[in-house]
Amino acid sequence: MNFRSLDDFWAFYVSQHSKPSTRRWHFVGTLTSIIFLLFSILFNWCFLVCVPIFGYGFAWYSHFFVEGNVPATFGHPFWSFFCDYKMFGLMLTGNMDREIKRLGKRPVLQAF
Repeated sequence: MNFRSLDDFWAFYVSQHSKPSTRRWHFVGTLTSIIFLLFSILFNWCFLVCVPIFGYGFAWYSHFFVEGNVPATFGHPFWSFFCDYKMFGLMLTGNMDREIKRLGKRPVLQAF
């Protein structure tokens, strides 16, 4: 599916993360990948291999076993990456629930 803008994709992305536990798994994965990235910069570059393994591992687990859908990364890797960090920031600041309510009033594009 083609999206006209990152905002259109964002609405779809949020719809694919409808369960709070899916969003929590993503948060853990993103936080863990950030920690491994910092470790690789500060201590040893070998930690760099852990960044995508843990970042995507937790997220993909949540899609396959919690949400029951296919990760948006498979179809739109770059936009998914940016939206994951946007979701992480909104969760970190406590604004994700507000964003979900805001987007709930918009029509969501369907992937299939």
